[in-house]
Amino acid sequence: MHRVVFILYPGFELLDMAGPASVFNGANRALGQAGKAPFYQISLASPGGGEVASSTGISVQTARLDELRGQRLGTLLIVGAESGPLQAAMADPELRAALPGLTPEAERFGSVCSGGMVLAGLGLLDGRRVATHWDACAPFQAHFPGVNVDPEALYVTDGRLWTSAGVTTGIDMALAMVARDLDAGIAGEVAQRLVLYARRPGHQSQFSPLLSAQARGDSPFVALIGWIQANLHAPLDVPALADRAGLSERSFHRKFTAATGQTPAHFVETLRLDAARMLLSRGLPLTQVAAQVGLFPAARFSRLFQKRFGISPGTYGEMYRVEA
Repeated sequence: MHRVVFILYPGFELLDMAGPASVFNGANRALGQAGKAPFYQISLASPGGGEVASSTGISVQTARLDELRGQRLGTLLIVGAESGPLQAAMADPELRAALPGLTPEAERFGSVCSGGMVLAGLGLLDGRRVATHWDACAPFQAHFPGVNVDPEALYVTDGRLWTSAGVTTGIDMALAMVARDLDAGIAGEVAQRLVLYARRPGHQSQFSPLLSAQARGDSPFVALIGWIQANLHAPLDVPALADRAGLSERSFHRKFTAATGQTPAHFVETLRLDAARMLLSRGLPLTQVAAQVGLFPAARFSRLFQKRFGISPGTYGEMYRVEA
């Protein structure tokens, strides 16, 4: 069996552990339904062992980290936390003593969310490319200039090292591990079982323009933006959007730009190109993608995609295709 060990400490983010653990358990369930033996064994460990409380107050039982020495380890992941618990973990002498000796023994190792800062503090990430929570990217890079922090990616693989941006992206990373360990079909079954909207590839941006706009709770255009997202194939020029918003074209352009920080045209184009990346990663042909996101003809779509991402849509689809 492939042993997955989550390294915890007081105040850890519960979902950083529970989300990926549910994915691995779901893979075992899918294997069982197919008459096969389980593949993953899930373990929890902490510097002192025993009961460890998460940031939610929910506690879990853990083994001592030093008990892992000499054992066969498949995947070793340290989870993240808010600043206070994270700083305490980085200074924990038992954690600092145990981790450097455990990571070489694991088939792969890494982190979920800000947990990567613990690894970086031990010099285990120097010269490596990593992902972390968008809010931690700047302090991570400032404290550890020898680490290449990718502020965009949901998760990053660099050899044996796997790091994710945080919280729900740990689920995306775990699904990618399942797809690599077993097959994409089982990963798809797990995603469906967990009622996920989509399996997100690691290259997708952490903070989408749609989410950014929705985060502005006082925006008068939240409902309109939701409608745009559901109707990317439709004409979405300023006259059409202004009419739907019940405003004059000039007033709509001014208010929308103030509310979102982008002109309507640029905002719509960004939503369309983000949707196109997802569709391309699912293997849809270029002409179909262009039609679904309203960027037809295909030649126009290709030009815009190349300009925005520096890569052709065809090459992008080949590089980042995720089997359903």
